[in-house]
Amino acid sequence: MNRPLRVGLVCPYSLTIPGGVQMQVLALAHELRARGHEARVLGPCDGPPPESFVTPLGNSLPLSANGSIAPLAPDPSAAFRTIRVLNDEAFDVLHVHEPLAPGPTLTAVLTRSAPIVATFHAAGQSKSYQILKGPLSRIVKRIDHKVVVSKDALALAQSHLGGDYEVLFNGVDISQIQAIDPMATDRSTIFFCGRHEDRKGLRILIDAFEQMPADVDLWIGSDGPDTAALLSRTSGDQRIHWLGRITEEDKFARLRGADVFCAPSLGGESFGVVLIEAMAAETTVVASALDGYRNVATDNVDSILTPPGSVDALAGALRRALDDRKLAERLRKAGALRAADFAMSTLADRYVEIYQELIFTSTS
Repeated sequence: MNRPLRVGLVCPYSLTIPGGVQMQVLALAHELRARGHEARVLGPCDGPPPESFVTPLGNSLPLSANGSIAPLAPDPSAAFRTIRVLNDEAFDVLHVHEPLAPGPTLTAVLTRSAPIVATFHAAGQSKSYQILKGPLSRIVKRIDHKVVVSKDALALAQSHLGGDYEVLFNGVDISQIQAIDPMATDRSTIFFCGRHEDRKGLRILIDAFEQMPADVDLWIGSDGPDTAALLSRTSGDQRIHWLGRITEEDKFARLRGADVFCAPSLGGESFGVVLIEAMAAETTVVASALDGYRNVATDNVDSILTPPGSVDALAGALRRALDDRKLAERLRKAGALRAADFAMSTLADRYVEIYQELIFTSTS
């Protein structure tokens, strides 16, 4: 099947709010469109759609999920918009991310207007999977091909939902990152970019940063429920720069300009896309030794990994990354090679194969 495909990628989370799933959906759509496929992204948008190929399905509501606050659209109006768009677009195949999340993705699975590929991102524990195990297990049977992004996501899905899954790690557009000019800085710099909530470990990083010398800066990107309290607590430290929400281009420029990217998460990470981005930017990675991050990073090979929640261990790792130039150079080189294993182009190759197989099966 060599003709261009009409692919509907459905995202449960607001596409105007930064997030790992949102970025994966948009990046995959870019790659598919670059190959001539008519890929459109459907999802909630709290403001103008971020791309011309995005179809907004209404505003989101902040709902608690997996230890975080997820911008979902579970309301009936979003469901009706989803059904209408799916009927109008007549996609060859639907690629649904987090298919059991309330809102457009679950609606797409239940209506099943085309063969469905579903990618499961969540890992760890899920109260909704536990409570609704029976109904969700039946819904999952409507999916034609199930994908998980890590072994941790596989463990969660299989333990509660059953069925067979293919493991396909998330992808990164490496060439896009490397094409961005580095953010200029004349001081040693540590960069954090993630939602300001407890599980992301920003308070641990701030505690560890107190042990850093006076000539080191800390860039803090994004925002969240803990922003105000942490900002107030650090208001006297001129080395800390609160950036708020930043664009992908700004994030990549800062990744390329920083000496260290730090991901001090405490849990709930199924896959470390941002670690791959930092490696592709040839920045030294210091992160928590979580199973999700170990899918990507290996301690003392391409990164420095520390026990989650340990302020002293994190401070020591940051000092090593800044002070030991030979170590940092070795980690950066190994990280760049590791990032190549997760190129979005490779991931798209496999997804196109899956799409074609399902379309052929459904029409034969």
